[in-house]
Amino acid sequence: MGEAFFKIPLNIPHAATIARRIHYHLERVFSLHPKAHAGQRVELLVLARELQDYLEPYRMEDDNPLPEESAKVVAEAAGRARKLVDGIEALQVGDDRLGQAVRNFFECLELGEEGANISLRAGEDPNSALRPA
Repeated sequence: MGEAFFKIPLNIPHAATIARRIHYHLERVFSLHPKAHAGQRVELLVLARELQDYLEPYRMEDDNPLPEESAKVVAEAAGRARKLVDGIEALQVGDDRLGQAVRNFFECLELGEEGANISLRAGEDPNSALRPA
């Protein structure tokens, strides 16, 4: 049985805001250990920045793009976020706040079930009061 998850409607503009948070939390995590993972950290920060930049045109919009474009944006953004989580997990640099942002990101893409699972790989505390029950 999978993790419990929040099912919320598609919200690409808010996913763009959360992409900024993911980048911020990744920078924060790396600042705690400035010499660790020197080469790989740059790669992860570039991936996070690319995700943020990809979604930036949607951030200040009032609504999602038309359904066909939304489907493409969701697929691309989720793929980029999966690669980012692979790197976070490989370097073991995840933490609760970063994992929560990852979960929220996937929830905004209407991928709540995946978000509830992948966020654990990004460091979210499975016993967090903020996780769905």
